[in-house]
Amino acid sequence: MSNESSTETTVQRSGPLTFAVPKGRLHDDVRALFAERNMPFEFENRKLVTDDQTGSVRFMLVKNSDLPVYVHHGIAGLGVCGDDVLYESGFDFVRLLTFPFGGTRMCLAARRDHDPSRDRGRLTVATKFTRFARDFFHNRGIPVEVIKLGGSVELAPVLGLAPYIVDLVETGSTLVANDLAVTEELTQISVHLIANPAYYKFHYAAVNRLVDTLREERTNHPTSPRSET
Repeated sequence: MSNESSTETTVQRSGPLTFAVPKGRLHDDVRALFAERNMPFEFENRKLVTDDQTGSVRFMLVKNSDLPVYVHHGIAGLGVCGDDVLYESGFDFVRLLTFPFGGTRMCLAARRDHDPSRDRGRLTVATKFTRFARDFFHNRGIPVEVIKLGGSVELAPVLGLAPYIVDLVETGSTLVANDLAVTEELTQISVHLIANPAYYKFHYAAVNRLVDTLREERTNHPTSPRSET
């Protein structure tokens, strides 16, 4: 029996590929993509685990910030995650595909009437993305105090907790509504299909077929996925 046949037999015996789907804004995009590829799935009756119609992929619905943890520990072999959450996790994954949806910007913002010339010493920044903010300013040689918030970070400048926030910005409507403005775009955020490295090594044949299926209508020449740096 060839090595490829042996691998495929092992994959079949191990059941469907396991795939973590984030709750929130990316959930509908992922579901629509799989439906377009004739692999529809639904989380019915508040269930958090379901298979696609073909039975080849088992989906797990998880909190966006928890998704890297599930993939890192191999509970799900694959997942959909943005650069922001991946950076905060500190884990290493194989990035198999960058999706055309879900892109946004990581920005520094402040009150419209804030005068940067009044900044003295350390900057004080409120954010959900503490690792990113700390590394970004340290790499620039700018002392920073980072205040972690889990809710609406736009409140921090409004209530005087911090003059600046670091947050994701899509339309900017929430900033405008709170009299805030972007002072600098720090980086672009993309959304990726990620894999646990060990899982990908063991299931590469089945995973590659899935990746080719997901990308086939966006490129004329589908190829096997490669790790992205």
